[in-house]
Amino acid sequence: MSLYLLWRDDTGNRLRFQLELEFVQCLANPNYLNFLAQRGYFKDKAFVNYLKYLLYWKEPEYAKYLKYPQCLHMLELLQYEHFRKELVNAQCAKFIDEQQILHWQHYSRKRMRLQQALAEQQQQNNASVK
Repeated sequence: MSLYLLWRDDTGNRLRFQLELEFVQCLANPNYLNFLAQRGYFKDKAFVNYLKYLLYWKEPEYAKYLKYPQCLHMLELLQYEHFRKELVNAQCAKFIDEQQILHWQHYSRKRMRLQQALAEQQQQNNASVK
């Protein structure tokens, strides 16, 4: 039985699962991280402990529910005080945002090239079979 079904058995646990899932995915947004930093959340020991608690999302049985896997990298970086302090600076958030966009563009181009190469290879295989 999957963990999600176990969470669904109890309404409170289901709601907690959904809230934590949404919150963890929000961590993929550098502007949101900047917002939290500017309002002092990262100085609150209880909040920092909560971020540590959320590391369970890195486990495969939970990570499979994430739509934005980069949130796990941000969650990992948020374990470091220096990173949390740097997020107060809007330029830091902007830099992270730009790096994410560059990564997505590179990934998209690389994936498209791989798909084209695979399609060409399949066409060649089909032509050689005839």
